[in-house]
Amino acid sequence: MISKSFTFFKISLALFIFIFASGFTVIGHRGDPINAPEETFESFNKAFKEGADYVELDLHVSKDNVLVVSHDRNLERVTGTSEIVSQNNFSQIATLKQKNGESMHSLNQVFEHYKNNPNAKFLIETKKTKKGNPQNMESLLKQAIDQYNMKDRIMFHSFSTKSLQNEAELMPDIPRIFIAGTIKRVNFDVLQYVTGVNLSSSIITPQIIDTLHYMGKSVYVWDEMNESPKKWNTLINMPIDGVVTNYPATGNDYRDLKEQSKNEKLNQNVFYMSTKEEPIYENPYRLIKTKKVVKPLDGYHITNIIKFNGKKYVQLGENEFANASGFNSEYVLSELRPYFGAKAIFRNQQANNFLYSDPTDPSSIINRLEPNKAEQILTIQKIGSQTWLRLKDGWINAENVLIQLNPNNYLGNNSKESYYNLPRGQRIKNIDLMEDIAIAQPDNNQQSLKNTDLIKNFNNIFVDYSFSNDNDSINHI
Repeated sequence: MISKSFTFFKISLALFIFIFASGFTVIGHRGDPINAPEETFESFNKAFKEGADYVELDLHVSKDNVLVVSHDRNLERVTGTSEIVSQNNFSQIATLKQKNGESMHSLNQVFEHYKNNPNAKFLIETKKTKKGNPQNMESLLKQAIDQYNMKDRIMFHSFSTKSLQNEAELMPDIPRIFIAGTIKRVNFDVLQYVTGVNLSSSIITPQIIDTLHYMGKSVYVWDEMNESPKKWNTLINMPIDGVVTNYPATGNDYRDLKEQSKNEKLNQNVFYMSTKEEPIYENPYRLIKTKKVVKPLDGYHITNIIKFNGKKYVQLGENEFANASGFNSEYVLSELRPYFGAKAIFRNQQANNFLYSDPTDPSSIINRLEPNKAEQILTIQKIGSQTWLRLKDGWINAENVLIQLNPNNYLGNNSKESYYNLPRGQRIKNIDLMEDIAIAQPDNNQQSLKNTDLIKNFNNIFVDYSFSNDNDSINHI
């Protein structure tokens, strides 16, 4: 049973106002290194075409103070020639070819190539030694950014705290992200001069993200996940600001899914009031089932409601989501229990016996409930002040049917007992008296059913006997 040590707002699920989720920034790690040689124009172009907002590139400084785009200081892996960037002039480095035939590029060449494409943006990683060398890297970087007017198309990230400090002094308006392989490296000294943190996907948690967001820092995730579907299915549930990925197309697909959803945060204890177990999913976007299920009348704590593809899902825990239908606030549990395990019947007592596919959509009428045929109530949903019941063919407003209480235990609940456990003024009024006239007991032993005037003194039950048969004597009382 859920603890009641917290106080929550009493509010119906249907009244939540959904806001658009923020999605996240997709950054192609060295472009699209799976489909083209890393950090080449070909690799960058593929990443942008696949939906990347930024491409990531690395910088070293040549012997003649040119910023060279390369992850490695030794170029053997990417060019087949063992040359150290810092030991060669760029004129020599530019003669080396990468696997697709492109020459090694300087940062200025990259900026020149993309200067007329405002959608081409870059996350630049500065590669420096533990002693902070080369010392002039950030000033060279500022010169290139100023020359090509790229300030609004750049972000920095680095393992080097010294480099980030230099960038904060020289270019304070450009975002600076600290790359941390362990959370122990993230401290208040570092957070003073960075705008965000880039964490390994192996250590990221929602709690870490919430803490950093509280301090006004953005949170990015870098690729130690090898793009496994399992990791993506859980990563997408976190409120990350961006991801640096070897698969920008995959990142873009998941980002699009998340941006199509609407999200509302909340903290509320609820009970699942449906007669059928339902699966718990890893996220509401791919609907990959976990080994867990929600069970009838079990209590849960929900932290988010997500609307996606016309359906609503509740978040029950980290990477645990379920269809929102049937979850009701703990505050209305006793009010709704008389319906659980009971049956609903329409006896022509009102004109509205419409069945709906969606109880929140008045235009979703799909059928009518057949008169005088009791049907099992499958799911109960409180929406605002109204109670809706799902039957086998659709939803119907509880006000438009009569209820046949169940005197037997049904999945841990006795609807008739639940009815009598309520104070008289709180008991539901729409009881099917043709099924159980004994419920309409007089208020005391002196009253008698002989005098029809005493109907008004029965237990606050509203009885509408407007049957379609005009010869019924009750219509003439």
